[in-house]
Amino acid sequence: MTKKESVLAEGLLLRPVQWADRDAVAKLIYDVCEADGDTTVAVTPEELEHEWKNERFKLETDAFLVETKDGRVVGYEEFSNRHEHYDLNIDGYVHPEFKKLEVGTALLRRAEVRAREEMELAAPDLRVFVRSTIDNRDEISHQQHTSEGYSPKRYHWRMEIKLDSPPAAAIWPEGVELRPFVKGEHDVALWQAQNEAFRDHWGSHDVSFEEWGHGRFDREDFDPTLWMVVWEGNEIAGFSINRFRMGIGWVGTLGVRRPWRKKGLGLALLQASFGEFYKRGMKTIGLGVDASNPTGATRLYQRAGMYIASEFLTFEKELRPGREIG
Repeated sequence: MTKKESVLAEGLLLRPVQWADRDAVAKLIYDVCEADGDTTVAVTPEELEHEWKNERFKLETDAFLVETKDGRVVGYEEFSNRHEHYDLNIDGYVHPEFKKLEVGTALLRRAEVRAREEMELAAPDLRVFVRSTIDNRDEISHQQHTSEGYSPKRYHWRMEIKLDSPPAAAIWPEGVELRPFVKGEHDVALWQAQNEAFRDHWGSHDVSFEEWGHGRFDREDFDPTLWMVVWEGNEIAGFSINRFRMGIGWVGTLGVRRPWRKKGLGLALLQASFGEFYKRGMKTIGLGVDASNPTGATRLYQRAGMYIASEFLTFEKELRPGREIG
């Protein structure tokens, strides 16, 4: 580390993450989310391992932790190349007891070193940036990001609903049909529909079929009976890919393709998802959304009875000026 990076207190060590750290890192993430007041955005050890096995993620170079002399993990940061080496992302966690010991600053600086290595692979004329999202209540992390040259960029919400009675039945627009998702038959069509539905969303990029499949099918909690996929003829009109997450029902990805928007399909998908979770005994349901979503999703969710449970803030730091994409 350079002199600028050497901000850790005596007795703390920053090192690369190893597979044996999985459970300790997952516990740290849970403890941080619990202190922030929202454990639904934490991960289980199995979910964390699944994330680490993404083909574009290399644990030995893309994840770092800070530990005490006795081996207690008190900080964690991971790096990812979201798109073409210019759209970069980091995600960090610092135990509440160690927030004032510059652990967060040390991790931010180490992650930036990794990001600057990655940017050398980007097309030379492209603007390169790195983004980092924090719980908006974390004032110390606010200060550390600002001190390291990051600027607030975008707000995101975790929204939630608690059902004390069966939700309203879904009213489907004329001409569409809800069909069971059949793995091996509908995979490509749903992957293409998701890429298309999210192309006008902030920071969204098409994902490869392999990456999409890893995120959907290679999970222990994959349950296609929770997926709501709506068709008109042989075309997918909309979808809600759902699962259970950290003790609640989770609407993971809800999308409506452009030709079927403003017809009530989004609300119907949401109500159908609520109904399926309620039928299975889950009365608390959540989702994540861009607070400035261009399709009006936040208004839709509020109309369905959801409220803002947590707010997150994405910071951005420009590493190199250049041509913007999208």
